[in-house]
Amino acid sequence: MTQKIGFRILAATALAATLGACATTKTVDQKIAEAQAQTSKKIESVEGQVEDLQTKQKATDTHLSQTDAQLAELSQEAKDALKRAQDAGVLAKGKVVFQETFKEDRVKFKVNKYDLDKNAQAALDDFAGKVKALNEQYYVEIQGHTDDTGGRKLNDELGERRADEVRRYLSRTAQLPLNRMSTISYGDTLPVAPNKTKKGRAENRRVVIVVLE
Repeated sequence: MTQKIGFRILAATALAATLGACATTKTVDQKIAEAQAQTSKKIESVEGQVEDLQTKQKATDTHLSQTDAQLAELSQEAKDALKRAQDAGVLAKGKVVFQETFKEDRVKFKVNKYDLDKNAQAALDDFAGKVKALNEQYYVEIQGHTDDTGGRKLNDELGERRADEVRRYLSRTAQLPLNRMSTISYGDTLPVAPNKTKKGRAENRRVVIVVLE
């Protein structure tokens, strides 16, 4: 009788151990499966992030290529204006909207003069209307140029006076904000025509206005 009881106890113990082992194995398998599922989700998430980064990089590369192409088409005056504005931190988009050159056919400057006649004022009024039509914030650089009559110092000062005169007119008459406009003089350093002829010198006495965002 005692032996039978002992055998039953051993059998029950063995069964319990077997059932416990099965339960443990199932738990381990379940945890492994859950871990594998989580790992798969993390991998998919990382792969998705990598794809997003690659897409963004391609878009950036495309934008940079377009920007390089656009910069290549800009005049030296526009490139200079863009760099100065970027260095000063006054741009939101960092791009040139448009550029206008006012010379003998629209803004006539006599030798050593910086006065604006009625034709010049009308041309600047048209320009101001185009600027006011912009929906975005803008920044304007006004660049004064001269012919090579006179010395370097005189031409630098004359170019600055021409740019300042335009800035004053655009502010006082055309009501463009004064704090969105700056001036610079190129003097006689960037001619667009030979200074050997009267017509060429007249073309070089000009003002260039660059509008940026």
